[in-house]
Amino acid sequence: MASLDWRFLLFFGLLWFGFSAAQVPVLLSSYSHPETWLRPYDWAYLRVDLPPWFSSMVVTFVSNVNIDKDSARLVPKSKLPVICLKSGSPPLLDISSTYPTDLLLTFPLNGSFGAFYNLSSLDLCIPFQENLTLTLTNEQISPGVLYFGFFNGLGPERTQSKMISRGQAYKFSARINVEGCTTSTIWGPYCNQTIDSPFCSETSIFKNVRNLLGSQLYHRIGSLNHPVSSKSRLGGVVVRKQEASNASSVFVTAESLITCNNSFQSSCIGYGEFKYYSLDIVGMTSQFTIMATEFKLSGMLLMCYARYNAMPLHTTYDYSADISKDSLIVKSPKIGRWYIAVQAVNQSSTYSNSSVCFSFMWQLQECLDGKAGVNCTWDLHKLQRIPRRGSGVPYESYYLPVDENESITSSPFSMESLLSNASVNNVSWTYFSLEIPPGAAGANMHVQLTSNTQVNYELFARYGGMASIDNWDYYANSTSSRNGSMISVIDDSDKGQINFYILYPREGTWSFGLKNTPETRQKSETAMSIALVGCPRHCSSNGDCRYSVEGSGFTFISYCWCDRDHGGFDCSDVLVTRQGHIWQSIFLIASNAAAILPAYSALRQKAFAEWVLFTSSGISSGLYHACDVGTWCVLSFRVLQFMDFWLSFMAVVSTFIYMTTIDESLKRSIHTCMSIFTALLAVTGATRSANITLVVAIGTLGLIVGWLLEYSTTNRFRCYSLPELHLNMPERWLSVRNWFHNLINTLRRRFRWLYLLSGFVALAAAAISWKLETNQSYWIWHSLWHITIYTSSFFFLCSTVLKSTDEDEQPHYELTRQNSASRLE
Repeated sequence: MASLDWRFLLFFGLLWFGFSAAQVPVLLSSYSHPETWLRPYDWAYLRVDLPPWFSSMVVTFVSNVNIDKDSARLVPKSKLPVICLKSGSPPLLDISSTYPTDLLLTFPLNGSFGAFYNLSSLDLCIPFQENLTLTLTNEQISPGVLYFGFFNGLGPERTQSKMISRGQAYKFSARINVEGCTTSTIWGPYCNQTIDSPFCSETSIFKNVRNLLGSQLYHRIGSLNHPVSSKSRLGGVVVRKQEASNASSVFVTAESLITCNNSFQSSCIGYGEFKYYSLDIVGMTSQFTIMATEFKLSGMLLMCYARYNAMPLHTTYDYSADISKDSLIVKSPKIGRWYIAVQAVNQSSTYSNSSVCFSFMWQLQECLDGKAGVNCTWDLHKLQRIPRRGSGVPYESYYLPVDENESITSSPFSMESLLSNASVNNVSWTYFSLEIPPGAAGANMHVQLTSNTQVNYELFARYGGMASIDNWDYYANSTSSRNGSMISVIDDSDKGQINFYILYPREGTWSFGLKNTPETRQKSETAMSIALVGCPRHCSSNGDCRYSVEGSGFTFISYCWCDRDHGGFDCSDVLVTRQGHIWQSIFLIASNAAAILPAYSALRQKAFAEWVLFTSSGISSGLYHACDVGTWCVLSFRVLQFMDFWLSFMAVVSTFIYMTTIDESLKRSIHTCMSIFTALLAVTGATRSANITLVVAIGTLGLIVGWLLEYSTTNRFRCYSLPELHLNMPERWLSVRNWFHNLINTLRRRFRWLYLLSGFVALAAAAISWKLETNQSYWIWHSLWHITIYTSSFFFLCSTVLKSTDEDEQPHYELTRQNSASRLE
């Protein structure tokens, strides 16, 4: 018997150990961004999905730069590399009110977030670190979609078209591991907290009478319970739904009341301990209420904490109440999972060593039949998404209501037939709901109301729940709008419209509440349109709308690519004025006239190949900059850019080769090799700052090779054997001294040294101008580059003294005729 008991103990011990081991968080998913170089003003995004049962997320970030808290304040925003996190939609720093430097004093740059619990609306940025590890738990952030943004520089110049890309490039890589619990009843950062689900049932509330042929009369008015005919899932609990049978006169179901109760016997906790529950809300609802039904102890409090999408704590929660005295009421709750924590608080030391049992009731009021509001008074219309045909952006679409015959109305749709007939205190509400599909968080939502008179509507928008005066994310009327991530396009003098964009809206359910007076529908004709568009305001007609795909390949992100004079997320920021644009165009185009100097010098010395090269270089550069500033494009931009940089590189190289006096066939060979190499430079990265160094090095190499070839053809070396070298040492040193003396004399005769030194000074000035080019000062320094590089070529051409014809002529030898006859004589 004792052995049998021992076996049972061993069996249950192993079972308990296996159960405990199974509750260790497991890896759910892993996301990674490969090693990437971010050039100045470049950016990249990465989407991470956090399921409802996730426990923690570990972010590992590696880069080649480390910006601490002190140095971050000294770095301009335009040069600051940052990593940003935002829940629900991609971070858009152009409109974000959160700046990287605001968080540096308190934000931990490594490890967990510690006391940073309330991060449900995550929107923050931190500078790049060499090694950064962050741990975020489900007590700190909510499940759903999280976006990472990697930016090298902030500001309106980020979207400005740039001919050059000067500045520091940074390398980074990121890896995100998401861990979670294996069962839905276990929760917490370490999967060590048990969550209970109460038992729920549904009751229909009837408020209006409708006569139907062949129906049976129901005699009771008010709240009726019916036999269970179907079941649905709500928060992991079985919810019973009722359906009325056919009747001659039935009550229209205007509201559904879902009631959930916990088990009194299993809901016992010690004083100060917590008991956790989860409840799911799957649709738009007016409110829910939590009240205690069995709990009566003097000196005791039954605190109830409610939190959306995260576990509530006694210091972090969305709503709280002492349900032993009052009910906890949450109006217009968001769709999703709500977590409830119940804590028994002892106000005295009377019951300090015992436990207390309790029961509570959770009631959810849900409107049916296209109704909304606390009393289901207002009309609710669901909008259907219609993809826009022929659009260049994948998610562009518009939303329309569907009438009773399931036919789609036109866009924009008329409002008068959709407005609620009822009113309370001379105020009427009409609601619209729509769905933003997965992967479309990188689009922009355009909402517009137009009227033939002044618009007397107030529009409230909210994500994930019913919009109201007390709960809204965006608000707009005919004169103003509120919220940082919404832009309005209303003219102050135009009172006949409400027109705004919601930038990068979150995926999921959105509601729009329209508040008006009953007289509004009688005095005006109003039309409404809601659409998903690529870029707001069509990039203000100052750029092109483009889109990219974030790192996971699931979300398309649209953005504006502005012209040379504008920037910002919608190209509305003027970076270069009209007058400044004219002066920049004049400088960039007219400065190429400096090519006349080397072209004239080459023509004067009958160097026709160099004359063609310098002339073509000046013309192509002028045409390229005329196209770049928006004046006129004779060819495509890419072709003109290649021609400009390639011919400029060749002009520098040809100048150095011209300074040699080798045979023309050898010059052609060197020219061919250099033209291939410079063409590769112009194609693979024409605007790289290192190109000027490479081109000068190539030209110098060509000059040295030419001199070596020239010297090898005009001088002969004698190779001495070792004994002969020792015997003829004085003669050897004399030969070396004569060789060096002849070399100095040759160099003195070959160049005009004043021109040569001037050429090197001009070349150094050109290199400095190239190095100092930035996005803001590009026009002045690049104009000086044109002038100095052509001037240096002019001086180098003038410094070269061509070999005289007499030096190249070799003595001619001729056989002398001899009179052989005289000898015979």
